Amino acid sequence: MLIYGKEVAAKTLEKITVETQEFCQRYGRKPTLAVIIVGEDPASQTYVRNKINGCKQVGFNSLSYEYADGTPQDEIIAQIKSLAEDQSVDGILVQLPLPKGYDEEKILANIPDSKDVDGFNASNIGCLCLNRPRTVSCTPLGVMHMLDHTGVDLTGKHAVVLGRSNTVGKPMAMLLLNANCTVTVCHSKTKNMAELTKQADILVVAIGKPKFVTADMVKDGAIVIDVGINRVDGKLCGDVDFDSVAPKTSFISPVPGGVGPMTISMLLFNTLMSAKSRENER
Repeated sequence: MLIYGKEVAAKTLEKITVETQEFCQRYGRKPTLAVIIVGEDPASQTYVRNKINGCKQVGFNSLSYEYADGTPQDEIIAQIKSLAEDQSVDGILVQLPLPKGYDEEKILANIPDSKDVDGFNASNIGCLCLNRPRTVSCTPLGVMHMLDHTGVDLTGKHAVVLGRSNTVGKPMAMLLLNANCTVTVCHSKTKNMAELTKQADILVVAIGKPKFVTADMVKDGAIVIDVGINRVDGKLCGDVDFDSVAPKTSFISPVPGGVGPMTISMLLFNTLMSAKSRENER
């Protein structure tokens, strides 16, 4: 069975829209997301545009700050600090990746924990590791919603995560561990990777290599979530060789239409949660 993130995201967005209307009636303002983008990378421009459109769809305010590649880093940090102090702003997002020459870690460190709606802040990652999650990275959180949509009990399942990035692989592993899975993380230095992936009841792939996972690497009846987005010969494809792998699975997410739509819906979810939390603290 296919797990269409687009369908799961649509239900999430409907719920967010209703809760946003209730929020506006109660507090007399809209949740607000501020997005900062540096440079003119086409993919980043598209992602930012989709995020702004998502805000409009659910009834949020959105603020967009565009900087040319080469803008002094201190100027970008000053903007983040200004947004951090602005009580009308609930979430701050810096579109990644940044152009070469910028200190990504230093820039992101200026986003307060409470407004870190991407869930990349070290404090938020630490809370996730302690199973006390506050704001969770959007893509891994979206994957968990997709797994929940299958109705499969994750307890005791062997989950294998391909990729150990700070934005997807590591938080993904923590979420699955917190859901009582037995978790294995594979990466570029892993030996005998296919032997490990063939043991997976749940296989989450996020390595950025088109069609890397083939049928001989997948267990019969596995759930396969493909986080990868690659362009080959002008067409989008994932990190999983969908045509060969799909017949072996019980559930599989396609590319496009799989995880991608979930990322934006989870960003909006995190922003709404931030807005509610901040109002409750006042």
